[in-house]
Amino acid sequence: MLNKFKNWLGIEGVKIELLIPEESELSTGFIDGRIILGSKNTQTVTRIKLKLIERYIRGRENQKVDEFEIGALVLEAPILVKAEELTEIDFALPFKPLQSDMDEYGEKNILTKGISKLAKALHKVKSEYKVIAEAEVQGTALNPFAECIIKLT
Repeated sequence: MLNKFKNWLGIEGVKIELLIPEESELSTGFIDGRIILGSKNTQTVTRIKLKLIERYIRGRENQKVDEFEIGALVLEAPILVKAEELTEIDFALPFKPLQSDMDEYGEKNILTKGISKLAKALHKVKSEYKVIAEAEVQGTALNPFAECIIKLT
């Protein structure tokens, strides 16, 4: 009875970890990485959802923060995670970077590029990126997940 309850909650169940380079290039449009799954008991992962989130922060005293999902990938194949063994899955997460009005203005010519950079610096504009992976495990109510903060240049 206790084991069924622990499995349903995901206790001693599947653990997920992300291995992603700390820095990736924005121009590639992909983030390559690896998912590592492990468990104390043999279980089946039915789906893994990956998301790339951009956290857009601006302002000095009254900061405004928006979050945008700029990439997503769903791995649908059932994966058997054997007890006390690690399962590794490679992935390439596609994304499409968003451009603010300031970014678009800065791309017009060399003069506007400098003005755009200055305006961003004055308003303390920055973006932070993170990859989130969530595994759906057969027979559990709470899905394991992992987050990894990365830098896109």
